[in-house]
Amino acid sequence: QEQFVESGGGLVQPGGSLRLSCAASGSTLDYSAIGWFRQAPGKEREGVSCIHMSDGSTYYADSVKGRFPISRDNAKNTVYLEMNSLNAEDTAVYYCANTYSGSYYLFKLYQYKYWGQGTQVTVSS
Repeated sequence: QEQFVESGGGLVQPGGSLRLSCAASGSTLDYSAIGWFRQAPGKEREGVSCIHMSDGSTYYADSVKGRFPISRDNAKNTVYLEMNSLNAEDTAVYYCANTYSGSYYLFKLYQYKYWGQGTQVTVSS
């Protein structure tokens, strides 16, 4: 069973930055993509960004496009999410998960198989 560990969350002021990491227990090339999702209190979990592990194709939710670049390091079995220009609406628990689906860019939760435990991101002054 694949395992994922997210790290890098914390408290940051509006306009600040954080870098999240998602470390996989096995080879990230064994599946098609890794996605980042977030869930704010009282809201449904939503897709933020995803990356194809072989060709590096990336996709973003409109709410983070241009602010949250995603990247991968297959040698380290790790995916990163650089979070810039953070605002209060970005406050949530952030999760990473893997998928074997070719339509990973649709951010369908049921297509993502193994999930990390999440890392809290709080944007507040």
